[in-house]
Amino acid sequence: MTSPETSGDTDLEPGASDFIREIIRDDLAAGRTTEVVTRFPPEPNGYLHIGHAKSICLNFGVAEEFGGHCTLRFDHGPIKLSLQKVEVAKQGVGVGLRVIQGDGL
Repeated sequence: MTSPETSGDTDLEPGASDFIREIIRDDLAAGRTTEVVTRFPPEPNGYLHIGHAKSICLNFGVAEEFGGHCTLRFDHGPIKLSLQKVEVAKQGVGVGLRVIQGDGL
């Protein structure tokens, strides 16, 4: 049987730490920043895939944990996003957040 430290399990308990959270705590404590702002850049086509789940957890979770906010940012250069693609991405992130928070689909 493997322990959480060796199993690759990355779920963190409240108050747990990783290098990202340690950097944020250090920066806040040293006064290098006063606000935590993260961003989540979805795919240019607007459709999310399972690989986005970790990024949603990290970016929105860290922002919430430290009282900041996460920006849903469409920064795909010259590609023009239709409003439909923007709405699809927003809905996908919303579903992901509800599942993460245990509110189901």
